[in-house]
Amino acid sequence: MDYLSHRAAKDRFFATDHHSPLPCHLRVSFARLAYYEPDPALAFHLDLRPADGSTVDIGTSDGQVRRYVRAATVQFSVEGEERTLTLLAADGRPGFFLPFRDATSGRETYGAGRYLDIDGIGDGTVEVDFNLAYNPYCAYDDAYSCPLPPHENWLDVPIRAGERTFSD
Repeated sequence: MDYLSHRAAKDRFFATDHHSPLPCHLRVSFARLAYYEPDPALAFHLDLRPADGSTVDIGTSDGQVRRYVRAATVQFSVEGEERTLTLLAADGRPGFFLPFRDATSGRETYGAGRYLDIDGIGDGTVEVDFNLAYNPYCAYDDAYSCPLPPHENWLDVPIRAGERTFSD
């Protein structure tokens, strides 16, 4: 993965695209998002473990509720300890949605958590690359309604990868 090219393209989108989550008045002076340096140790090739397929109602940043399905779990090691996260599915969309919080949330990263979009590889595995973790659009504009990570996806360790807190 060429993280620098990926980030440059995202920064261009935020600065110039009419679909950018940044309000117009912030695009004028926008230079780039803040990121951690890429860390290969926070990119994992993981086995998918079937979840129970139950539904979970997740609150959003504006008080609404969205329904997801617990599709799978993944287990990985960070700071020498095993951690488990739940991958969610919604509305028949392909791939998985992984909203998470970690020990950087509210300090170094957006307080409500960050997201990963994950595609299945087809062999029962996935790539979970925290270097691609991104802030939800509500981090940039309160007009967006963003799902909040469920408690089962709160990590007590820092994940210093991906996007950092946005500062306008």
